[in-house]
Amino acid sequence: MILLNEILSKYPKEQEYLIEILLEYQTSKKNHYISSEDVASISKYLGVPESQVCSVISFYSLLSMKPKGKYVIQVCHDVPCFVNDSTSIYDKLVEILEINDGETTKDNLFTLEITECLGRCNEAPAMRVNNLVYVSLTPAKVEKIINDLRGEKK
Repeated sequence: MILLNEILSKYPKEQEYLIEILLEYQTSKKNHYISSEDVASISKYLGVPESQVCSVISFYSLLSMKPKGKYVIQVCHDVPCFVNDSTSIYDKLVEILEINDGETTKDNLFTLEITECLGRCNEAPAMRVNNLVYVSLTPAKVEKIINDLRGEKK
């Protein structure tokens, strides 16, 4: 895991780099979140109020101040995905993972989130697992993806 200071040292001390810093740091952490202590350090480094850092984190759905699982699963619920039955994809994930939107599995392996457009409307329904987008999903494909991530080859 990369330390926050290593990431900060790569960027000028200018507030326009805030989002890049937040994304890079959160992605480097296995639990995909930015703690209050991290907010304070970033705020101090950039010379911006902590409230501004928190505001940016709360605005962007990719950022979080709450720990998440190793795999963050975001199911698109925008119109093209919804029309192409993203509800069955979400329902299958709820069934397999035994969690709902915004929750993390007991083993901290998966976090499930409903999100807006993933930019793959022509291949709906879609979901993102960390930085990888899966498209043209069916409940069976979703089950295979989850089993593969768990290390189960079924």
